[in-house]
Amino acid sequence: MTYKKIFSYIQSKGYFADHKYVLIAVSGGVDSMNLLHFLHRYQQQLGIKIAIAHINHKQRIEADKEEAYLNNWAKQHNVPFYTKSFTGKFSENTARQFRYNYFKNIMFEKGYTALVTAHHADDQAETVFSRFIRGVRLRYLSGIKEIQHFGPGQLIRPFLTFSKKEFPDIFHFYDVTNAKDTYLRNRIRNNYLPILEKENSKISQHLIQLGEETHLIFQAFEDLTYHLDFQNCSVFHEQSEAVQYFLLQNYIKKFPELELTKAQFDEILHIIKTRTDYYQYVKNGYYLKKDAVRFEFCKIGPKTDRFKSEKVLEYDSMVKYGQYTFSFQKMLDSEGGIPIKSDSPIIIRKRKPGDKIQLGNYSKKIRRLFIDDKIPASKRLDAIILEQDKEILLILLDNVTYLRKDFKDDIMKGKLYIQK
Repeated sequence: MTYKKIFSYIQSKGYFADHKYVLIAVSGGVDSMNLLHFLHRYQQQLGIKIAIAHINHKQRIEADKEEAYLNNWAKQHNVPFYTKSFTGKFSENTARQFRYNYFKNIMFEKGYTALVTAHHADDQAETVFSRFIRGVRLRYLSGIKEIQHFGPGQLIRPFLTFSKKEFPDIFHFYDVTNAKDTYLRNRIRNNYLPILEKENSKISQHLIQLGEETHLIFQAFEDLTYHLDFQNCSVFHEQSEAVQYFLLQNYIKKFPELELTKAQFDEILHIIKTRTDYYQYVKNGYYLKKDAVRFEFCKIGPKTDRFKSEKVLEYDSMVKYGQYTFSFQKMLDSEGGIPIKSDSPIIIRKRKPGDKIQLGNYSKKIRRLFIDDKIPASKRLDAIILEQDKEILLILLDNVTYLRKDFKDDIMKGKLYIQK
């Protein structure tokens, strides 16, 4: 039975190892109803507690009936139910943004660390093909990810490697608009792929494989170039044009809100190659800053932005950051404190993508460190980073301190004291 196959697959992947409270996106269609029934059946074995999130798009007469059914189902099975009606001008894109913004808000407000959707292998094939038609960059042909960061935790798609035809035909609502050719996704599903299947019956499988191979190509590129400080202009200019092109793509990927067009990307690449001093607005609140040494995107946002706020702790001074007071003092004989080898200023900040800490003769990404130590995704956002001379000294998370390990034999210049 497919549910048993899916359960074994999820267990092998450990998708819910870091999650207890799981929010399920349920539309009422056969895919999401299968997801709901599956997770309800196996929630005890997976060690999770589930809840339903539903958006009433108000586009069909049956929409209110579907919402009422899900509400009653949730009450009968003692499952929390959250719902909201769509507002605004309807389109596929605005509806999707509305849904995911609502799901994210529920996760933050109610403490859910995982959102689960019912995307399956057929959706993956359609996604790769639709992106190919729209002419996206090669990296986006990798398709939908099984797991990714989302809100305070993760977005998980446990059905992604399974075909829709493998799911049981359980009670569900049928959306008649799925048969209409109004939207590109429907035309791909109902017209384009069936025609191509006459030429190659395995076209959907090949599209999925194309997505997987594309992902591997870019993962290999990152593995081969992760050590490059490519924001250093000298390092960047040493690379071939092809490597420069994809290094910049990888960097821009860290700023999903930037949403650069191909033309804008090419212009920025040209600026980095040819300009020495540059500080100009790009779009969506981001600026490109470049001097003779480095380049970076920076966002001018509110001071409350948790990922942009930082403070500088000078030698022989004291700074308050959040609920902690940090003091950087001269090296004395007094007990306590963390020995520091340099008297350079210490930057106190939140996590940034790609942060790594030295642990003896190897370094480790902070994200992987937290995953290995089973730190809940919702807690990871509270981590405080102390950085000196562009190297992370320590990570402070609740009552746990991760220390950089490489200065046993160095001469110490001072001590760091932390008081809560």
